[in-house]
Amino acid sequence: MSIFRRRTGGTGRVTVQEAAARTGHGQPAVEGADAVLLDVREAYEWQAGHVPGAVHLPLAALAAGTGLPGEAQARPVVVICRSGNRSKRAAELLVARGADAVDVIGGMRDWAAAGLPVVDGRGGTGTIA
Repeated sequence: MSIFRRRTGGTGRVTVQEAAARTGHGQPAVEGADAVLLDVREAYEWQAGHVPGAVHLPLAALAAGTGLPGEAQARPVVVICRSGNRSKRAAELLVARGADAVDVIGGMRDWAAAGLPVVDGRGGTGTIA
C-alpha cells in the first residue's frame, strides 16, 4: 500500500510539511517514510538552492525519457520544483511509467517559506531561483 494519498483522475499532491515528513526532513517523520525527494528544476535553480539529500533530474530530461537516478528507483518519489507546476507534470510522467509519485503543492517557494532546509551547490545557505 502506498504512503501517498491519491486523487481520482490524477496524481497525488502533498503539502511541503507532508513532503518533509515523508522524506525525512520534517518532524514528525512518517513511520516507514522512505520516499526520495526529486527536484525537477533546471541546473541553475538547483545550484542556487535545493533540499539537502534531494535528487536532481530536470523535467526536460525526464520528459525526454531519462530514467530515475539509482537512488530514486524502486522507492516512492516526492517531486518538487519552484512552484508546483513542473513537479505536477513530472509526477504524471512518473505515474504513467509505473512509479509511485506525488508532487509538492507550492514547490520550493513554500518549502523555504516553511523554514525547511535549503542549501546551495556549495553546501551554504541556498536561495530559490
